[in-house]
Amino acid sequence: MSKVIGTFTLQNEQYVGIIRTLHLNVSVRIVPTKAEEDKAPNYRILVDEYELGAGWSRTSEQGNAYLNVRLDDPSLPAPLNARLVAKKDSNEFLLIWSRS
Repeated sequence: MSKVIGTFTLQNEQYVGIIRTLHLNVSVRIVPTKAEEDKAPNYRILVDEYELGAGWSRTSEQGNAYLNVRLDDPSLPAPLNARLVAKKDSNEFLLIWSRS
């Protein structure tokens, strides 16, 4: 079972791509914010001008950068947690969901 629900590329400091689940099939932009507080998100996840979620910059124990993402929408039974990670040997990024 694939846990990849989205693919993205980095364009002009924004991640641009598509999220596909049983409830969503949308073009998405992940745009940087000017986070002024430690716990504030570093990114907003947008479908057109509708905010679908937020992302926080993190670094793995191995030193790899990723975004910790939380998506929420009335069509989803519950908020969805995911990570946006770089695909090895590629310019693509994968959005991988998680129940926790």
